[in-house]
Amino acid sequence: MFAKAIQEVAGFTRAIHTISRNFEAQHVQRGSATLFFVNDDGYALTCKHVAQWLSQADKINKVYSQYLKGNREGNQPNQLAYQLNLNSDTISEMRVTFVDCVDQIKNLKIHTHPDYDLALIKFEGFTKKLYPNIPRFLKNSSSIHPGEMLCRLGFPFPEFSNFHLNLEKNVLEWIPKGNARSPRFPIEGMLTRFLGDKSGKVYGIEMSTPGLRGQSGGPLFDSEGKVIGMQSRTKHLHLGFDIEEKSIIAHGKEKKVNDYSFIHLGECIHVAVIKEFLKQHQVSFEEE
Repeated sequence: MFAKAIQEVAGFTRAIHTISRNFEAQHVQRGSATLFFVNDDGYALTCKHVAQWLSQADKINKVYSQYLKGNREGNQPNQLAYQLNLNSDTISEMRVTFVDCVDQIKNLKIHTHPDYDLALIKFEGFTKKLYPNIPRFLKNSSSIHPGEMLCRLGFPFPEFSNFHLNLEKNVLEWIPKGNARSPRFPIEGMLTRFLGDKSGKVYGIEMSTPGLRGQSGGPLFDSEGKVIGMQSRTKHLHLGFDIEEKSIIAHGKEKKVNDYSFIHLGECIHVAVIKEFLKQHQVSFEEE
């Protein structure tokens, strides 16, 4: 149903990869998020919470750079860590890379929506774009209705390995070896309800299936590949089908189990809000 549409949408949908670690830890945590390009000028959309996550990385790394500089200057490491509020429970280092977006990045400009989980990123300084096509946004946003099947695309399972912890320098680094990409992953669902704010404005689309962690910022689209929205978050509604201390037989033995059932529903930013935001910032896009 979505096979052809996924091939089209994959052309402008890209992964954001991160590596991070807690202070003085050697275990490296991998993370991912999604963005999709809007036009050939390097404008892309993602979630506001993803953009804030990227901004947080800059702040984290500046503090850690101060720590490394202080160490080189002969300051006491423990005292320096205390002054900079670095400890084993806090992330001290976070590196970000944008996968297959443009050939080089000299600057990023980020505009966040004042009310909704939506952000616009402008890649600057590139000479070649690495995404072959751009999206077609749904022109008549009133033509979508509950009951329709839609799909989302993103990168929820980070499998990249092109990084290491440089023990000599005590820093995380991206390296040319290893796997630089993660597989894209689609997930379909039914449009269940529209979401409105306090003023009654429809800003979102609820889906019958969850958006997976790492798919935030990925496009929501129909079977023709037209963009209907953008994956934002997943909410968890308690169903009330609770089971407590129920006896079951598992592996030949009686056990008591508890189960509390939830339904996990994806929430997406509505295409009308996205187009309004793009027009506000005078960003060109295609409609159909």
